[in-house]
Amino acid sequence: MEWSPLIVTLETAVTATFITFFLGIGLAYGVVRLRRGQGLMDAVITLPMVLPPTVVGFFLLLAFGKRSAIGRFLLQFDITLVFTWKAAVIAAVVVSLPLMYRTARGAFEQLDRNIIYAARTLGVSEWRIFWHILIPNARHGILAGLVLAFTRALGEFGATIMFAGNIPGRTQTMSTAIYAAVQANDYDLAGKWAMSLVVFSLIFVLAMNMWLNKKTV
Repeated sequence: MEWSPLIVTLETAVTATFITFFLGIGLAYGVVRLRRGQGLMDAVITLPMVLPPTVVGFFLLLAFGKRSAIGRFLLQFDITLVFTWKAAVIAAVVVSLPLMYRTARGAFEQLDRNIIYAARTLGVSEWRIFWHILIPNARHGILAGLVLAFTRALGEFGATIMFAGNIPGRTQTMSTAIYAAVQANDYDLAGKWAMSLVVFSLIFVLAMNMWLNKKTV
């Protein structure tokens, strides 16, 4: 049993979750503060969550392919994204970002606005309000979003296989390895990778639940 899909999956999921964590919180905070166009921005950010992953992968191909404006620009620096590990990370970020964003936004909107108004009245800067009031009080929702984003990135398949491909040792994740094994009628190998995904996801969710429960006691 080749272990490269496990390594690629973990590297991809961890990197994508790191990016999604900060990007999702930033977008949630920005949208909450918007006075106009909030609904449109929310719809655009959430769209990858409701689209089929293969559609997301197709649009990523159009956006970053060699014929696109972005692709041509990157080629000037000898940078290619399609069918690389970077593409797998981008695909995982795009499909998991809505989960982090929606959860963080919900956590921000549930906070008592009077606390924020009081801080502003006392002359506290928006930066300090964000780091010392919003983040600590919304931490449970943010961590819940982190769990959802990581597990979503861990099991991403459709956008990944469209945009990053299924190259063993480079872009083949456990999800795409399962697909390849089924195509080859190797159900034993597919079952091993499927159980591996279940175990990793379950361990991560249980660990986060235990940590959250410990913090609330």
